[in-house]
Amino acid sequence: MTLDEKLQNLPTDPGCYIHKDARGTVIYIGKAKNLRNRVRQYFQSSRSMDAKTQEMVSRINDLEYIVTDTEVEALILESNLIKKHRPRFNVMLKDDKAYPHLKLTVNEDFPRIFKTRKVEKDGAAYFGPYLPSSLADRTVKLINREFQMRTCTDEVYEVYRRAGRPCMEYQIKRCLGPCQKDLCNPRQYKETVNDVRLLLEGKHRELAVDLESRMHAAADETRFEQAAKYRDLLKTVRALSEHQKMMAQTDQDLDVFGYYREAGQLALQLFTMREGRIVGRREFYWEDVPVENFDPSQFLGEVLEQYYTIGNYIPLEIHVPVDWEGRDVLEEALSTIRGQRVHILDPQRGRKRELIDLVEKNAKIGFDQRFRVIRPDWKQVLTEMQEILGLPEYPQRIESFDISNIQGSENVAAMVVCEEGEMKKDDYRKFIIRSVEGADDFASMREAVFRRYSRLLKEEKQLPDLIFIDGGKGQLSAAAAALYELGLADLPLAGIVKPRGKHEEISHILVKGREDDPVFLDRPSPLLKLVQMIRDETHRFAVTFHRKRRAMRDFRSELTSIPGVGPILKERLLRNFGSLKNVSQASVAELRPFVGERQAERIVEHFKERQDPNGD
Repeated sequence: MTLDEKLQNLPTDPGCYIHKDARGTVIYIGKAKNLRNRVRQYFQSSRSMDAKTQEMVSRINDLEYIVTDTEVEALILESNLIKKHRPRFNVMLKDDKAYPHLKLTVNEDFPRIFKTRKVEKDGAAYFGPYLPSSLADRTVKLINREFQMRTCTDEVYEVYRRAGRPCMEYQIKRCLGPCQKDLCNPRQYKETVNDVRLLLEGKHRELAVDLESRMHAAADETRFEQAAKYRDLLKTVRALSEHQKMMAQTDQDLDVFGYYREAGQLALQLFTMREGRIVGRREFYWEDVPVENFDPSQFLGEVLEQYYTIGNYIPLEIHVPVDWEGRDVLEEALSTIRGQRVHILDPQRGRKRELIDLVEKNAKIGFDQRFRVIRPDWKQVLTEMQEILGLPEYPQRIESFDISNIQGSENVAAMVVCEEGEMKKDDYRKFIIRSVEGADDFASMREAVFRRYSRLLKEEKQLPDLIFIDGGKGQLSAAAAALYELGLADLPLAGIVKPRGKHEEISHILVKGREDDPVFLDRPSPLLKLVQMIRDETHRFAVTFHRKRRAMRDFRSELTSIPGVGPILKERLLRNFGSLKNVSQASVAELRPFVGERQAERIVEHFKERQDPNGD
């Protein structure tokens, strides 16, 4: 059927319609209570349309539709199809970044809690997002300390379950010991998981009432140790509740939306409130909303449909700055998913309107931070670099090297990549220097450069347009020698020189072949900032790798420096105690089952001698 024939034969049922271009690519997906009336509107010349819709209609070459029984089913189907096809002309809901969440593995027999940036439909419960990221880390630490959930992986859990004894986490009261039936049964652990879930959902009041009831019941039954545990947990929960600074008059779960727009750019913010307390915030940004005939009600309607029908938590109330046609349909759909009546409100006065004003104020702040920061035109900056450094080609891809060691120990090199002014972290590389003894930065640089480009030649991969070396004439000459040996003498090479004693600044740049004519960059200038960014990132990457290597070396050598502890005994201790720190804090009685009486005394004495007078 042709497009005209399909338009003539459209049904009057509810459903979804899918517009495609001449190549068969999906460019727009919509829903309709009456497919015939809704779809034909796009092809009526008298209909007033914004520029974006006009552009979309001009590209329509084909049409498909899916009939549903109800408008609610059409709404959910539309959201799923948009998520799958990501059409160009739909409002696409995108997070500004992958925010950290907490994952509670309720799909496991004995759940764990940990931080993750990937939310999946795997049966686990996700909470968040947490801003800043450190808040997620502190929350996990609090839960492990107060509620004593297991932190081990399933593999480690099985090891101790078969061994018939708990790990050190149980000994130091950081785990309930679910790996041992006589220490913690499934019912006790499930009670803990339910408490943690209430805590993460922000339902502090409900959790406090439950804990207080359990505390009194345990005391009445003379289980005073258990009663004391509930008392301590109750104090923690009440303290957390008191630290919440932003309060609302309702005890219900609530989401509040607000936005700020200028021209084709828009910032949207969502405040999540649980039991009247703001417990989270999310930010979304668009750069291509219609400038003419922008309809905020239609925009928010599409956003809410996508946000709540793809698995996000649905509160009992949702507050928005404007109402829109079809709000009652979305309410019905969300109520069906939630299993309780969900209300979408657009308050006009009072505390609820003040809360929306607050969210919109934050949206404006987010807009300013996102869109008012002037970013350099990297193409112009790199063209300037080509002219100033006298490069034969436009430096689209730049690779930069740095060496890191301390008096020649754990000698390493690092390389970072910058393409079109953006750091390309997937292409970063690390090198363990193998042919150099001692602190010889020149020879180390030569080895790193030679290994990098001999491999690129062998694999026939892309060569950079410019190579930066962190250093002066010595490092530059060493890198040039490596390139000459590989037949790459014409590859552009430059050294970034720092002023003596000032590692944060850049003095000048030495270009291979023009070492006696250093290049000094204007201060401040976008080009200097770009070179500084590349140099700093190279140094950071090299130093981080070196510190990791040094820490691994110290970790490996610490135990084997104790008389009588060899590689086999070292592995046995680390396997059973989990970390060097746990070994250092173990008593003779705890060490005895693994190493014997005399060796246990030697280990305890070794770490005791390493303590300072303050006991650290």
